Amino acid sequence: MSNRRNIYFFHTNSSDMLEKIRPLHDLAERYSFNIVKDARQANIILSVGGDGTFLQAVRKTGFREDCLYAGISTGGNLNMYCDFLLDDTSKMIDSMTQEQIEVRRYPTIEITLDDQPSFYALNELSIRSSVIKTVVMDLFIDNIHFETFRGDGIVIATPTGSTAYNKSVNGAVVDPSLPCFQVSELASLNNNTYRTLGSSFILGENRSLTVHVSQNGNEYPTIGMDNEAMSIRHVNQIKVNLSSRQIKTVKLKDNSFWEKVRRTFL
Repeated sequence: MSNRRNIYFFHTNSSDMLEKIRPLHDLAERYSFNIVKDARQANIILSVGGDGTFLQAVRKTGFREDCLYAGISTGGNLNMYCDFLLDDTSKMIDSMTQEQIEVRRYPTIEITLDDQPSFYALNELSIRSSVIKTVVMDLFIDNIHFETFRGDGIVIATPTGSTAYNKSVNGAVVDPSLPCFQVSELASLNNNTYRTLGSSFILGENRSLTVHVSQNGNEYPTIGMDNEAMSIRHVNQIKVNLSSRQIKTVKLKDNSFWEKVRRTFL
């Protein structure tokens, strides 16, 4: 790929959105970027929408490591993955012309369901009961049995995903510079038969987590990755590792991860 300024816009195809991004096309062409219609030809992938759109952009373009992802918010507020506002073109221009942009690398988790090909998640993997009944799962760390869980489910989050679903169930917010992933419980049942840690725990980059879903009539859990539910029905084993694959994103010099956390939650 000879042209390092190939740019691809990822967004919904509504007439309203197409009208909104027209100035972005003009801005890109003014600064000698080549707009491509095939994401495989792009070196820069711009997501226009919100954090959910950004996650979809990464997923639908294959978690590419050889390009740079950037998020543009259309909601009037900056998000965890969106560094620019749609209406603030001056900031985009200043960033491009005054070299205010750095590269931030976000870790991903690799997930394998039974004997199926593995896939990736940037935010989290969630395993939840699909019926009004608790789900029972055996959790193994490095193939050693850790606990037997019974409850509504678990969330397995990356450091960047620690501010999403994971935080809503009282998981810790984790610095993305730490190579790790986190496991948080959803309404665990603790009694004389079932006993869990009762708090979130964090696994290092060389650890593996294996989840065996008990075949007790609730072996059809709802499995979600980032903001998308999977269509797989029957699951016996789920294996999760921290992947070596990292997503490169735009980082403004005055917009670190912790500045985003402060802006979003405090």
